[in-house]
Amino acid sequence: MSAPLGAYEEIVGPAVLRELRQLGEKLAGTRVVHLNSTREGGGVAEILEWMTPIMRELGLDASWEVIDGTPRFFEITKAIHNGLQGANVAIPGKGWKTWEDVNARNFKRLRPILEEADIVFIHDPQPAHLLRLCTRRKGKWIWRAHTDISRPFRPVWKILRSTVEAYDASIFSMAQFAQALPHPQFLVPPSIDPLSEKNRELSSAEIEAVRSEYGLDPSRPLLVQISRFDRFKDPLGVVAAYRMVRKVAKVQLVLAGGGASDDPEGKAVLEDVMEAAENDPDIHVLLLPPDAHRTINALQRMATIIVQKSTREGFGLTVTEGMWKGKPVIGGDVGGIRLQVVNHFTGFLVNTPEGAAHRIRYLLHHQDDIERMGATARELVRENFLLTRHIRDYLTLMLVTLRDIRANTIMV
Repeated sequence: MSAPLGAYEEIVGPAVLRELRQLGEKLAGTRVVHLNSTREGGGVAEILEWMTPIMRELGLDASWEVIDGTPRFFEITKAIHNGLQGANVAIPGKGWKTWEDVNARNFKRLRPILEEADIVFIHDPQPAHLLRLCTRRKGKWIWRAHTDISRPFRPVWKILRSTVEAYDASIFSMAQFAQALPHPQFLVPPSIDPLSEKNRELSSAEIEAVRSEYGLDPSRPLLVQISRFDRFKDPLGVVAAYRMVRKVAKVQLVLAGGGASDDPEGKAVLEDVMEAAENDPDIHVLLLPPDAHRTINALQRMATIIVQKSTREGFGLTVTEGMWKGKPVIGGDVGGIRLQVVNHFTGFLVNTPEGAAHRIRYLLHHQDDIERMGATARELVRENFLLTRHIRDYLTLMLVTLRDIRANTIMV
């Protein structure tokens, strides 16, 4: 649950909140439905957890619904996700039929709320087929893509596009992800809630309790990557970079994250990471529960350097979280990480384990740069990637969409 809107005034200023309330007045009573495939695990669920109550506080009739699925359904949608991010995947016709059938079963339950909604936000491909089933819909439907689909595997995108193009609009995190679609496209980067359990200020006692729990040495540098155990997050590349750095500095590494109910590959990736760690006492692989927000907060705050060496990334909220805590980030030179990590200012962009190791070694020998980049990173987040900017963008695009503007247009 997010904090009341007024609690953010000290962080963003009163003018920002006035603007949000003015936009909310224009949309008072608008029935808004957000729909995704999991209520916990991953950035989408975290965003919807705060976005829905804030929309309600601003006067909108907002709700958040989640579709149910079988294990086979989530295997198929994970393959769709991987295909959208460029992986060569084989999805048989029966797989797409499973996708459609599970959507159809969910539609029976969701039909009343979807038909009456003024705005429906469908998040990612899992529930995208619902549009085809809701033939008596009254409102506008918007597809929100949270992944990096700049270079999708064409056979997958071709099938999904036939559904997405029927939407009234779509949202992407950056211009490079936008596709040729016959409707307006909005560019809306994600954001974090600075007052959430994962991002609020922690006392030194809270931080030290987590340090003690996991046996981390306060006298040595700490590298931290927080992410789902996903091959696109490249945890094995992080382990390789760590081993190179260890040749010159006695660093520690934390690879921490959890799974999501709609991601069936996490267990296999975790097993690969444990094998790569080879029982090294300075590699701490932590499988955390979905509600371990305070633990993640503490790990990021005690980190010397945040790492997010993704090979594909829709945005990377863990990058934003680390930057908000005043840490430089070594990030993969991909997708939404490029919006956040500015070389030599908020961290470094890298493409290989060797590149990551080189930049980590540089920072470890330049403490002044760690402090300077960390301070710059926090201000970049304050100005661009907090929830108040995000909710403003959503309110604005709803106003535009309800005016029935139809064009093949990208709106920033």
